[in-house]
Amino acid sequence: MQRRAVTAVLAAATLLLAAGCSSDDGGSSDGGGGMPWVSPKPATSPPASERAAEEAPPAKGSVKVVRTVTEGLKTPWGLAALPEGGLLVSSRDEGTITLVDEKTGKKTEVGSVPGVAPGGEGGLMGLALSPTYASDHMVYAYFTSDSDNRIVRMQYDAKRPAGERLGAPDTVFRGIPKGTNHNGGRIAFGPDKMLYVGTGETYVTELAQDKKSTGGKILRLTPEGEPAPGNPFDSPVYSYGHRNVQGLAWDSKQRLFASEFGQDTWDELNHIKPGGNYGWPDVEGKSDDAKYESPIDQWSTDEASPSGIAYAEGSVWMAGLRGKRLWRIPLRGTEESAKPQAFLAEKYGRLRTVVSAGGDKLWLVTSETDGRGTPGGGDDRILELQVK
Repeated sequence: MQRRAVTAVLAAATLLLAAGCSSDDGGSSDGGGGMPWVSPKPATSPPASERAAEEAPPAKGSVKVVRTVTEGLKTPWGLAALPEGGLLVSSRDEGTITLVDEKTGKKTEVGSVPGVAPGGEGGLMGLALSPTYASDHMVYAYFTSDSDNRIVRMQYDAKRPAGERLGAPDTVFRGIPKGTNHNGGRIAFGPDKMLYVGTGETYVTELAQDKKSTGGKILRLTPEGEPAPGNPFDSPVYSYGHRNVQGLAWDSKQRLFASEFGQDTWDELNHIKPGGNYGWPDVEGKSDDAKYESPIDQWSTDEASPSGIAYAEGSVWMAGLRGKRLWRIPLRGTEESAKPQAFLAEKYGRLRTVVSAGGDKLWLVTSETDGRGTPGGGDDRILELQVK
């Protein structure tokens, strides 16, 4: 009998304690010395596949030419915006780099790059600033020499006299195949501070599928020119099966995109995956074969022949050489969210390079003096664009 009474008391106490520990407002049970409320284990985040779809930009965009920044350029190719102000522009055929004051349009030649051997589509091409430019003032350049395509870096000293502002070049990577055409040439430092390099297969199509060759590839290097850590093949090669990579850009999620010349049928915009095979010469454009990566979209060579690309306002912006227009490709993730739009068709001739100027602004470089422009079509310029 006594044992039953004790048991009942204990049971009642247990019920009271349980009731005191289930406060609806998440606080203590009694505001005094009672047992504190213990929050439940947080729910785990849903997997990425179940998260809300990424927001897409408007289906229709616009381009406004704000102004002509400068003109009178000769075979401009690469462009790099200096953090202290000014735009460095390479001349493919002259082998020189020019500083453009983006406010006044004034041009100042800062120096020549030794060893450039222009010819056909080769010469002094892509430019990129060191990821530690603020401390080292290094400018990287991709160019065609007598024997190969290579990458050098030079220290830029704005305090030196015009024509003498480039230090002696330090070769960081050499041996990229060269040819009359399809020399690649675009370089850019990624969000990971590694150097990405677009190369061409120089019309030797089998190079694109040969993972031991640097032709027809996107390479990923350290700033010193070594294969970057984590590369898929323990080599400089990051992706392969390319014909002639001409544009590199990253979106706000650090995903890499590249533009590429087709042959006679399809030019491409691709989302680049490490180790991805992009099909050339077995495939041109989209493919049903799962071993090849299909492009985000494709264009006839008359409409595009794409060169530089930039990412701004949720879209990739792609300059067209033969197409003589600027393409807007709106994205949701790594897929199109609406049909591409063409702007500036035939208004400024061949378009070579497009670079983000921050926010909704772009720098656009024309390419009428590259030997394939409109006969007597005048010189080349840099335009400032506002886009959405």
